[in-house]
Formats: sequence, C-alpha cells, structure tokens
Amino acid sequence: MLYYFFEYLYKTLNVPGTGVFQYITFRSALAVILSLLISTIYGKRIITFLRNQQVGETVRELGLAGQNEKAGTPTMGGLIIIISTLIPVLLLTKLNNIYIILLIVTTLWMGTIGFIDDYIKIFKKDKQGLKGIFKVIGQVGLGVIVGSVLYLHPGVTLRKDKVTTVVVNQSQNVISAMPLEEKSTATTIPFFKNNEFDYAELLAWTGDGYEKWAWLVFIPIVIFIITAVSNGANLTDGIDGLAAGTSAISVLALGIFTFVSGNIIFSNYLNIMYIPNSGEMTVFIAAFVGALVGFLWYNSYPASVFMGDTGSLTIGGIIAVLAISVRKELLVPLLCGIFLVENLSVILQVSYFKFTKKRFGEGKRIFLMSPLHHHYQKKGYHESKIVTRFWIVGIVLAILSIVTLKLR
Repeated sequence: MLYYFFEYLYKTLNVPGTGVFQYITFRSALAVILSLLISTIYGKRIITFLRNQQVGETVRELGLAGQNEKAGTPTMGGLIIIISTLIPVLLLTKLNNIYIILLIVTTLWMGTIGFIDDYIKIFKKDKQGLKGIFKVIGQVGLGVIVGSVLYLHPGVTLRKDKVTTVVVNQSQNVISAMPLEEKSTATTIPFFKNNEFDYAELLAWTGDGYEKWAWLVFIPIVIFIITAVSNGANLTDGIDGLAAGTSAISVLALGIFTFVSGNIIFSNYLNIMYIPNSGEMTVFIAAFVGALVGFLWYNSYPASVFMGDTGSLTIGGIIAVLAISVRKELLVPLLCGIFLVENLSVILQVSYFKFTKKRFGEGKRIFLMSPLHHHYQKKGYHESKIVTRFWIVGIVLAILSIVTLKLR
C-alpha cells in the first residue's frame, strides 16, 4: 500500500526522494526493520494474550531433561511470525505481483491448517490434533494451487537461455538487447555446468506435442516438495529456537537467489535463469526473516512461547514455494538439509522398528529417539548446544547452496 502511495508521489507529483521506494533493496531494508519491530514489540502482547486464554502447550512425557518445565508455555506463537510478515508485505510490496500473491496465499493457507491443528490439541484436548489425512489434503491442495498458477499464469515466465532480440530506438540511435521470455517448466540442477532441465522432457518419449502435458509432471513435483518441506519444518520444531533459527538461515539464502534471479544484470553475469518479477519476493523474504529473528527473541532457550503447527507448517510452506518459484527446488535437500535429516531420522526409525519387530519379534531402534534432535537430548546434550550446532550446520549448507551460483 505504501509502495503505491509513494509511486503516486514520485510519478505523478514528482516529489523529490520518493523514488527510493522503487528500489527492492530499500523496501527490503524497511521490511526487515518493520517486521522486527512488530515481532519484538507486539510479540510480548500476543504472548500475554495467549497465556490469558490458557493456550498452553501440553507436553508428552518423553523422558527428556527439563521437559516438565515447559508444560503450560503458550503455543500458537506462529501467529507472531504470520502477522509480523504480512503487515510489511502488504505495506511495501507490489501486491499485483503473482509471486507475492502466491506467498500471501501460502502463508494464510498453511497458517490456517496449523491453527486448526493447534486449536484441536489445546481446546479439544486431543493430543493428536488435526488428523494426518486432513493435513495432507491441505498440503496437496496448496500444491495444486501453486503448481497450477506457476504453470498457467502469463506473468510467470523465464528468459530463454542466451537468446535475445535486438530493439532499435531510431529517435535516439540506441540499440539494446532485450531478453525473450517464455512459459517454461524448466528448473535448475545444482553443480552442473549446463544446469537447466525442463520437466517436460520427462515426457519426450510420448512423441510430438509432449510439452503441453508438462503439468502432469510439474504439479505433482510441486505437491511433493510443499508436503515434504512443510512436514520437515514441523518435525524440526521440537526444541527452543531450532526451527526458527534454521529456517531464517535457509530463507536468507533464498533471498539471495530471488534477488539475483530477478535482476537481469546479475543473472546475466552469473549465467543463471532470469525470472522476471521474481525479485519482488526479496521484500517478502526480508519481512519473513525479520519476523523469524524477532520470534527468536521470545523462542530462544528458555522459550516464552512455542510456534506450534501454526508457525512450523507455515514456515515449511513458504520455504517450499520460494524455492519452487525461483526454480531452485532441486537445491532444497542441500539448503534445507536440517529438515531433510529430521524427516529421514523419523522415517528410518519407524521403518527399522517395524522391520525388526516383524523379523525378530522385537522392535529395535537406530536412534535413541527421533526426530534427530531428541536423539542428542537423550545423549545428554543441552538444548542450547544442540540448537547452536544445528544452526552452524545450517549456515554451512546455506553457504554451499549459494556457492552453486558459480560452482558447476
């Protein structure tokens, strides 16, 4: 909203200084500051409200040190993240940008699913919360929406690889090269020199005209990524500051990708895909990072509030949509390696337990407890040490992900 106001002042009234709002970097800086202020100042009020409404965490007995001390800690703190993200986004972004619209829909959609889950756990006294099948239906539904929009919307285009058309301005004798843009289901394969891959090519065996059936591959992939990443974030939210901190690191790296991919100069220099209008997502990311860091003010050990599924499912959904939109979804296993390992630890633990129980009559475990962060708790590591070390690993993974811009 403020963007359009200052755009009017700049383009219509020619008010000096208002043109600075045209710059993504300036609006991103404002978004970080504003989201930090909202999350830290008003976060306390939200926590007090949640406490007064007796929205407290019911902690299961898992035999972990300090676990009982957390009983009654307010949950649904994801509301702080959602509110602190959306207010700067509504004020500072171009609201007609299709990527911003998708991210707002994702935030509200996943936030609603998480809120319902937390509501059932707290007020209906059902520790299982929203049934898994309904969570999956919600995630699949979002995947269908995101995949369909990215596939069909005319505003979602890519630059053809190294193909340009020459535009001649005869009045000023200016010759410039403009990128040819096209609808495409292409993505980026990390660490490869010729790293563009079109999902449509998976259907090349069907014969001529296979490109029009690319959605049969693209949309299911989008659904899978959104479901996997949101569940990974949900599993990672187990100890104070872990999910928020690791997510902020991953999202910050994605911010670099959106900025360079949406800038024709940087994308040409780095020889990567130019994705028109995607740079606007940098402002959303800035607001999101600010909200996550502000939330950490209250969520760091010992936590004054938990994000609950309201926050964790929202975080995972946003990260997935960002990665898909900037065509870096195949980089998710590296960039979100913490989420991946947490997911795998649960899958391996459950699968091995069932296998050994069926084979030997007694179930055995690979880890002392899953997800992985609980394994280290069982080994006697303090929460703060586990979280800090996971953050360090997350930083290393983020750096490696950024390096793929040139290392291929």
